Amino acid sequence: MTEPIKPPRSLLSAAGRAIGDFSMIREGDRVLLGLSGGKDSLSLLHVLLHLQRKAPIRFELAAATVDPQSPDFDPSPLKGYMAALGVPYFYESQPVVEQAKASMQGDSFCAFCSRMRRGILYRAARENGYNVLALAQHLDDAAETFLMSAFFGGKLRTMQAHYLNDRGDIRVIRPLIYARERQTAAFAKAAPLPVIHENCPACFSAPTERMHMKTLLAQVETANPKLFPSLLTALRPLLSAGAP
Repeated sequence: MTEPIKPPRSLLSAAGRAIGDFSMIREGDRVLLGLSGGKDSLSLLHVLLHLQRKAPIRFELAAATVDPQSPDFDPSPLKGYMAALGVPYFYESQPVVEQAKASMQGDSFCAFCSRMRRGILYRAARENGYNVLALAQHLDDAAETFLMSAFFGGKLRTMQAHYLNDRGDIRVIRPLIYARERQTAAFAKAAPLPVIHENCPACFSAPTERMHMKTLLAQVETANPKLFPSLLTALRPLLSAGAP
């Protein structure tokens, strides 16, 4: 059996603070990680495995991957990796890409695919008795989402750190919400983690508004190194809105 890789202290600290601040993981929780195979979800996998061994609370951990049956994305190598780690693993293969092509009406591919994947993950959690779904979005994602919502939707909104789904039966958590993308990228490279590249093929085929926001933030951060700490302070009320 393969031993989990200990993430760097800075990444563990960021996740630990977020989990504590938002009461994300509680005694006896059964946590299902949405594992895409990208650098962020693989980093979160090892963060949660480390915390499972070291944290004072007891919780169970499993992972689930949604295979959208895209010719540009093959997450099947994760099966062997998860078996070697000894983590319970659910592999959900569905023709998400074809369903998107057939059913999209005025929506973006990414938005449609995200909703489909989330629904599949909810089903996997319900069918296997997991009450918490862990997602790997980080602070960069939250900042980009905030700017997109403000610029194009006219709303002060971003992804929440911890919330209850619409049916009220699954808590959704984002333990990396205080972490930077550069931290997961550095960990994935140094470990090295078996990253599945280009895990959202539509996003690589054409520039997206999210990529525009990422570029804008990078430009501003060059002139203002304290940009993301300031953004985190500003976003904190939105991150905690409606926390269960």
